[in-house]
Amino acid sequence: MRVLLMALFHLTGDDKWMSEPFRPRRDVRLIAARDAGLSDDAQQEVRNEAARFIDEGFPEAVIGDPGDELMVKMMSVCMGENIPLEYSLMMREDLGFASRDAGLPLESLQQVPQGEPHVVIVGAGVSGLALGAQLSRLGVSYVILDANSEVGGTWYRNRYPGCGVDTPNHAYSFSTGKRNKWSRYFALRPEIQQYIVDTSRANGVHDNVVFQREVIAAHWDEDSQVWSVTATTPSGATEQYVAPIFVSAIGGLSTPRIADIPGAETFNGPLFHPFHWPDDLDLAGKRVALIGTGASAMQIATTIAPQVEKLTIYQRSPQWARDIKGYRDLIDDGELWLLEHFPFYAQWFRFSMFWRYGDGLLPALRKDPQWEHPERSMNRINERHRVEMLAYIESIIGHRPDLMEKCVPSYPPYGKRILLDNGWFEMLLRNNVELVTDAVEHIDETGVVAGEHRDADVVVMATGFEVHQFLGRVDVVGRDGKRLADEWVNDDPRAYLGLSVSGFPNLFMMSGPNTFLAHGGSLIFMGECQARYISSAIAKMTSQGISSIDVDKTVMDEYNAKVDAEHEQLIWTHPGMSTWYRNKYGRITVVLPWRLVDYWSMSHDLDFSAYHVTQRGQHAHSSSSIS
Repeated sequence: MRVLLMALFHLTGDDKWMSEPFRPRRDVRLIAARDAGLSDDAQQEVRNEAARFIDEGFPEAVIGDPGDELMVKMMSVCMGENIPLEYSLMMREDLGFASRDAGLPLESLQQVPQGEPHVVIVGAGVSGLALGAQLSRLGVSYVILDANSEVGGTWYRNRYPGCGVDTPNHAYSFSTGKRNKWSRYFALRPEIQQYIVDTSRANGVHDNVVFQREVIAAHWDEDSQVWSVTATTPSGATEQYVAPIFVSAIGGLSTPRIADIPGAETFNGPLFHPFHWPDDLDLAGKRVALIGTGASAMQIATTIAPQVEKLTIYQRSPQWARDIKGYRDLIDDGELWLLEHFPFYAQWFRFSMFWRYGDGLLPALRKDPQWEHPERSMNRINERHRVEMLAYIESIIGHRPDLMEKCVPSYPPYGKRILLDNGWFEMLLRNNVELVTDAVEHIDETGVVAGEHRDADVVVMATGFEVHQFLGRVDVVGRDGKRLADEWVNDDPRAYLGLSVSGFPNLFMMSGPNTFLAHGGSLIFMGECQARYISSAIAKMTSQGISSIDVDKTVMDEYNAKVDAEHEQLIWTHPGMSTWYRNKYGRITVVLPWRLVDYWSMSHDLDFSAYHVTQRGQHAHSSSSIS
């Protein structure tokens, strides 16, 4: 109802649809009630008007781009709550009402040389493809190098059973191009991967990808003001790619972390990380040991439990999980038709999902120094979430005190990556499933030892990823021989806006340090923000005759000091848990501390005052800061 009302207002401009009795009620559930709190009579009137347009034909919309003030009113009415003005332009861009390219000196891009690539991008996951789409639209030449044989990044590589998205697809999708006909709210991996492939072909990016090229080095040449990027081919040969702009779109979930468990090499059956799940593996009747209980493990376990003889899950610490009604439901035919054919319906459906999975949660993750139970929750709202999640767990396994003791975390909700329950707790009640909380001591030829020996035919090491390396795993050499690996020693990567590192001119990163989303939102949204920033840099550099820019170290250090200070006030520095968001010294290197709207604003346009610039023909050591 709330979505259909906004679509009707777009078409008609009639304030009737923004007034009582048609004003939706606030609903904080991730998949909200369809009726939006409207009376039966009001709902029927909305449907009658929509049916009339369907029968008679859709008129030309009275409202195209609502502008800031009207957009805020529409968003607020749609969600039944006051939405701040600062979200207006961000959402107008994301929904396609306003151009994401507005304000760029687009005419300058006609001066960018064609032929040889102007930009070399590493990684054909969603971030690299978002930048490719932006550059294609602007007419900037580029090449994307990817180690895989198809686009998709982590969605191409991860093929384990049950693999799927935990952000609703109508928000986890590109803002431009044709809207995808998703079959469900939370799609599984094959549908997501096909969408990524289809989108890359439709927007012309796919033809700019060179596959099976693993980038091993990138060196900055001060004299020629270009990056020389070295990649290996399947035959072991090397290729060189030269361009003024070098972009890393290497995702944080691209290098599996294999736990160092003694004796693992002696196991006489298949032992692997989910990232390397064998295509031909048949688990029917097998005894499976699953080490880890994170997001991948939850998806794997609930999928394979019905087919295996025995599933033994080894848990280091319990996880909070949210109950999501409709998590695996198919979208019905009526809504699919509306999404595909009714003007503005898809945009406002996207907004409704975006808002619920966006910034609304962040206040619940802030430390309240006056809160009387800091060991178990952060504040009053976080405590309410804890009580709700605890009640949900109790409703399923409360009759099993042994499982309750194992499954209820002692740390605050959202302290680790929040999981969406896909049947996890029901699965633990199965006769062929055992949850082991004793520490894994070692693995031998026939199984896993944790307190006692348990036989296994297959061992799955769902032990996470090396998330603190980012581009540091590549031999990147910047100005004056500075090496990125040395700058980021001890798993402590730092960057300005997660995008730029001092001493590495014309290097940009996507999904870089402190840009992973833990409070909500979509990685694709972040990729499109970063694509706008990089495009802004290219356009402004071209218009002002600048050959290179290098972020000022003081600016970068001050930004990271603000990141650290903000994290000190947020849940991920809570001492009651371990999390892969922190490095071994306790510093948060992965997660974004800001609201989505804050990062969108910070990354919307490059500010030259944060950079040292080198004009064309100017020696780097005489470069200066300009605005």
